[in-house]
Amino acid sequence: MASLSLGLNFSRKKSMARNAAVERKNLITVCRFSVKTLIDRSCFETIDDSCSEFTNFAAILEQVLSHRLKGQINWFGYESPRSFWDFIRVVCSKVPHNCISSIENMENASSSRAKGRAWIRVALMEKRLSEYISTSLRDIKTTRRYYEDGAIVLGEEANMLAGMLLGLNAIDFSFCLKGESLDGNCPAVIDYTPYLKFTQSSESISSDEEELRTLGSSGSEGSTPENIGPPFMTDEHSWYNKCKRVEQKFRLALEQKGYLEELVRLREAQLAESVAQNKLVLQRMEETDLNHKLEKEQLEFIILELQDQLHSFQSLEQLSTEISLSSTSLDPLHPQKEGVGRHGNSKSDDFALFVGKEDTPSLLGLCGSLTSMTSYKSLTSLKSSECLASPNTEITSPGLTPS
Repeated sequence: MASLSLGLNFSRKKSMARNAAVERKNLITVCRFSVKTLIDRSCFETIDDSCSEFTNFAAILEQVLSHRLKGQINWFGYESPRSFWDFIRVVCSKVPHNCISSIENMENASSSRAKGRAWIRVALMEKRLSEYISTSLRDIKTTRRYYEDGAIVLGEEANMLAGMLLGLNAIDFSFCLKGESLDGNCPAVIDYTPYLKFTQSSESISSDEEELRTLGSSGSEGSTPENIGPPFMTDEHSWYNKCKRVEQKFRLALEQKGYLEELVRLREAQLAESVAQNKLVLQRMEETDLNHKLEKEQLEFIILELQDQLHSFQSLEQLSTEISLSSTSLDPLHPQKEGVGRHGNSKSDDFALFVGKEDTPSLLGLCGSLTSMTSYKSLTSLKSSECLASPNTEITSPGLTPS
């Protein structure tokens, strides 16, 4: 008994998994067919709410987005049904320049189902339905919070869905958001009849022709070759159907070609914009590099100039020190007039103290002013009375006599 119950559970789970896989496959296949029929219909007329192909596509997309959608738990612990708009409203609010707020403020769309249907129409008119779906599928955490395991948006079919919806960007839609199409009371029903097709094989066609010949020959005793008309009519009808199929394939290929050309033009425009931005960035980098080189050269020139000024100032300091030492050695009364020498050489001592100090910004400014002179004074001018006083003048000066 235990093995029998385990076998029944296993077969039940297997059948449930098979049913879920078939349901997902059917919805994705029908969605692909509906997109193709929409693209084919757009070649001859404008797609609006009166188009039966669009009505069927909207119903299919609504079923796909509502597949295995979790219910909403109320305060009493019961689970109430939820619309796919609750999921779209949360996920697509992260898309820049989205239409969520405008749909929320619509007066004629009060229920969640009506707002979801309005969102499908607005996204198609904005040519952003594929972008919205791709953004919602990338948010795995939020998607798992709203959908159960086995949902289409959680499976591998989700990427196929986003790719299929990309082809709708080549169609110009025109919808009225105030009509009865936004009625949220009626559930969406899919019409599968436009996508059901039975194709006979060559063997079955030949058997039908033989049956028609047999029926024609047995219908009258005096049958003649003129009575073999239905096979030729059947052949003509089959050739007509083949021509229609080829024409339909040609139109579909033509639409796909137009979409691919538009996509290529879009990518080429994006590539040209990227190349222009790259050139602009490279130009800015070259200008910045040139400015850095110029600033570096200017700084190196300033450093060399400051070094020359410092060297000139050091040589001038050494020369002034030698002159002061030579003037002191030439003074015959220096040992006897120590006090007088102390007072007399106070300027030299101040100058020596000034020279011995650390270089300061004012000192560097002085160096700059010294190097900016056209020529330095000669040694004889430094020994003249304008720069140094003679020893006799220092001794006989009444201001320097000891008290």
